[in-house]
Parts: sequence; structure tokens; C-alpha cells
Amino acid sequence: MKPQEQDLLLRLLLFSEECTEAAQAAAKLMRIMMGDATPVTEPEAKQHLLEEMADVYVTALALNPDRITIEAIARQKSRRWEERLNGKT
Repeated sequence: MKPQEQDLLLRLLLFSEECTEAAQAAAKLMRIMMGDATPVTEPEAKQHLLEEMADVYVTALALNPDRITIEAIARQKSRRWEERLNGKT
């Protein structure tokens, strides 16, 4: 395997791990909001989720995406999310 391929595999691995950690942090916050007993407070859980989201963002950027394309896709998805949240779809 070429060094460039190994580097990409490592970056993808780190990105996937951070995505998993963000999902776990979101699930923890949901459990707290639903009243499950946990030693973590809701503000602490919210802060942890923000930190994990930042990790996802940083590792996504490390993949060197085509930012113009990503931003265009994000705009489309944002419009769809707004429609869903407003009950239009």
C-alpha cells in the first residue's frame, strides 16, 4: 500500500471514531433529557457533545474535502431539514 493510501486510511479511521464518539455523546444527552439517572449533568453532557462535534469537524477537514461541493450539499440539506422541521415534508 502506498504511503498516501495509508495516510487516507488513518484519516478515515480517525474520522469514523470521532463520528462514533459524537453519536455516543448525543445518545448520553438524550438519556439525561429523558430522565435516566447518570452522574453526568445535562450541561456537562451538552459540553461533551459540542467537543465531540468539533472533533468530527476537525477530522472531516483533515480528509481534505472539496469544500465548495461540501458547502453546496450542506445548503441543500439545510433547506430540507428546515422544511422537515417546519412540517412541509
